[in-house]
Amino acid sequence: MSLTDPRLIDLLRDGLMTATGFTVNVETALRNPAMFRAVSLISNSIGMLPLHLKNQETKEKATDHPLFKVLHRKPNGFQSAFDFRAMMQLRALVHKNAFALIVRSTSLRTGKRVITGLMPLDPRRMQIKILADWTLEYTYEPLDGRSVRYKASDVFHLRGVSLDGINGFSLVEQAREAIGLALSAELAAGRIFKNGSFIDGVIEADDEMGEEAYRRLKESWSDRHSGADNAGSTPILEKAQYKVVGSTARDAQMSELRKLQVEEIARVSGVPRPLLMVDETSWGSGIEALGQFFVAYALGPWFEAWEQSIARCLLDDEEAEIYEAKFNPGALLRGSLKDQADYFAKAMGAGGHQGWMHYDEVRDVMDLPEREAPVNPMMGHKGGPGLEASEPKQTP
Repeated sequence: MSLTDPRLIDLLRDGLMTATGFTVNVETALRNPAMFRAVSLISNSIGMLPLHLKNQETKEKATDHPLFKVLHRKPNGFQSAFDFRAMMQLRALVHKNAFALIVRSTSLRTGKRVITGLMPLDPRRMQIKILADWTLEYTYEPLDGRSVRYKASDVFHLRGVSLDGINGFSLVEQAREAIGLALSAELAAGRIFKNGSFIDGVIEADDEMGEEAYRRLKESWSDRHSGADNAGSTPILEKAQYKVVGSTARDAQMSELRKLQVEEIARVSGVPRPLLMVDETSWGSGIEALGQFFVAYALGPWFEAWEQSIARCLLDDEEAEIYEAKFNPGALLRGSLKDQADYFAKAMGAGGHQGWMHYDEVRDVMDLPEREAPVNPMMGHKGGPGLEASEPKQTP
């Protein structure tokens, strides 16, 4: 890192210290349960959803294209598609950017150079420079101390919302103060438990107690009124009185503060609070709406970021006119089995509705293999009413 590196300038000017005195970086931020839950929920969702390369005109999966296997099943020799996408998404969330080296080889069938793998690169060791011709140059520093330069055509670059058009925003940096306050509240609560300062009463003596009397009272109290077995017992004191001390407003403030920090992290990440496990009353009938909210506003922008980054970095101009990468969020948006049955019945034309789906299309949505449609004796052909609706008759 050079002395003119903007990351070093920011570190020297502002540092990573928050107003609470906590140093917040990626490692410390992910120790906060709410922050870890938010970024892992987004990253795992991106990792587990199917990502296919499709033909734009036919909407069929482009299984014959070499990039299909790389995106859908095996990006490299040591990661599955889930591992790769979840890690890239996590890095884009907490490190501003995610990078992968594009591996190409010569196709034996066509003789052309095709993409055969994506190797993840640590974004903390990557620097980006704009050249005079307005192209980007990537400089990577491996662990062995070398400096390797890559052209933009050699790097798959994923980023979210950007202020300069090159680097995205880091959730850790944007929520640094909220995370620092949450970590401070957790530390304070932990020290209360460690020091055992759960005092709800005090013992007051009328006169000054001698050392022997103090020792005897302390041992007697501990033997008779300490521990779970003695909970609720009534103390009997000699020459002393027990005074009840109520909980203070500070205790209530601590609880409210911790809830507020979860809300701040939810606001920055876009993950609804109930999905961070704080609003139990929202579970039940509202969980389907919460899932739709999460997909639309937390995952939706990242779907678009992935799809357009793939078009920008992994497809040439000619291929980009033919193919497109698409996520399938249907698994997250599906309702109950009853809701799905009602929807597909209407989609195939049941109940007098105008059908808009074919029998095989329904099976594809449900991730079922294609099979021969059954014969409908009422209609006199294979499939249901939706088949007839989806294949209009020729008018004379």
